[in-house]
Amino acid sequence: MPLEKPWRDLNRDTVASAPDRPGTYELGNESGTVLAVDHGVLRDELKTALAYGDADRVRWTETHTLERSRTLAEEHRERLE
Repeated sequence: MPLEKPWRDLNRDTVASAPDRPGTYELGNESGTVLAVDHGVLRDELKTALAYGDADRVRWTETHTLERSRTLAEEHRERLE
């Protein structure tokens, strides 16, 4: 099951609006196909993804801890395999 959040364009404005908190995120292409699932401090992670041109779109969900974001990312990766 994908994250229950809308896709956003991966650009500077989106990265600036991302919370400086732990979370799980999905990177996608223009058609909404999930390319990667990862976790970490959202703003930092999205800055890196933007800098490397890893995707066109992103969606995320915040978590209270990095451990919870790691667990959620693992669950989502399993669904993609």
